[in-house]
Amino acid sequence: MSLVTTGELLTRAAAARTALAAFNIVTLEHVEAVVAGAEAAGAPVVLQVSENAVKFRYGRLLPLARAAVAAAERAAVPVALHLDHIQSDALLRQAPDAGFSSVMYDASALPYAENLAATRAAADWAHAQGLWIEAELGQVGGKDGRPALDAHAPGARTDPAEARAFVADSGVDALAVAIGSVHAMTTRTAALDHDLLKRLAAALDVPLVLHGSSGVPDDELRAAVTGGITKVNVGTALNIAMTGAIRDFLAAHPEAVDSRTYLSVGREAMARTVEQLITVLAGTARTEASVMRPR
Repeated sequence: MSLVTTGELLTRAAAARTALAAFNIVTLEHVEAVVAGAEAAGAPVVLQVSENAVKFRYGRLLPLARAAVAAAERAAVPVALHLDHIQSDALLRQAPDAGFSSVMYDASALPYAENLAATRAAADWAHAQGLWIEAELGQVGGKDGRPALDAHAPGARTDPAEARAFVADSGVDALAVAIGSVHAMTTRTAALDHDLLKRLAAALDVPLVLHGSSGVPDDELRAAVTGGITKVNVGTALNIAMTGAIRDFLAAHPEAVDSRTYLSVGREAMARTVEQLITVLAGTARTEASVMRPR
């Protein structure tokens, strides 16, 4: 296979009435584990690099991006690269030359008008470069004295009418919606608002994205895909798998000093997690009523 575009994979997922799994990568072990897990599941996958991951890597995008591109080009399944939760315009502008076909521009914590203006500008630039762009909309502030809420703050919800207007006015290709998931959950106890998801799917004709999926149980994930989610983002679940496996290994082998011994165990644990989550999504069929129309 080879490096493909996120838009191409999402179009296929929509046609198949299923969801595309997207995993956030931080280290080379993450890259290799995600590709290995996708290969084991026999399914396409998206490698995502967040702005926070770039900060962790001394602010340098290219080393991790080049590794991801090389892994994608040699993978046995289609792999796309996505730049995730970008707030820096300077980082956004590095995406095309670094091998990314899509970006998630995150101005969701801003008041609605500012979010819209920033996202519109980012979308215009991204489309001119051939990039597919995702945005995020949580609870909009300013109505009835409500403060703005980040899309994944507890209690945040995306309003279907606001979402429809936002997508039309911003020109984005996909929208991450707030329906009850929260970033960085370490327990799988999130309960999604499936009635709201149904209304969002009916109101919008772009792919809907679920962030914070590590905290969502399998049954809830399946129901989300059935209800209209087309892209499922996962990050914390990989770190939980890696950290837990390394802790167990070092507890059993306190004499270990060769990092390859415990990193390989962590990598294998992440690969199993990737395979399991992709299998959950791949086994879910979407109903006709909730299928969005590909753009």
